[in-house]
Amino acid sequence: QVQLVESGGGMVQAGGSLRLSCAASGGTFSNYAMGWFRQAPGKERDSVAAISRRGSGTFYADSVKGRFTISRDNAKNTVYLQMNSLKPEDTAVYYCAASASAKWIATMKADFGSWGQGTQVTVSS
Repeated sequence: QVQLVESGGGMVQAGGSLRLSCAASGGTFSNYAMGWFRQAPGKERDSVAAISRRGSGTFYADSVKGRFTISRDNAKNTVYLQMNSLKPEDTAVYYCAASASAKWIATMKADFGSWGQGTQVTVSS
């Protein structure tokens, strides 16, 4: 199982930007489709964005389309989530996850076998 460590969370005002990073170790990073999820207090953990193994395919939740960008650098074993035009409703703990499923792009929680510890993102109005 690959191990994942997120960084880059923090507090920002509405309209601001943050860039999350997720460093992977213990596996062949390019073998995994990757995803970012978020969970707000009292809510389900939902998919935010996902990327295929080589980065050629991406998925975004409707709520973040046009504002968030997922990317990966397989040479650095890292996946990123660039978040622009942040809104208070983006406040949540953000998790990266790795999927060894056969899917080109994995978006369901059940597709992912490895999870990071999460990083808090707080957007103030």
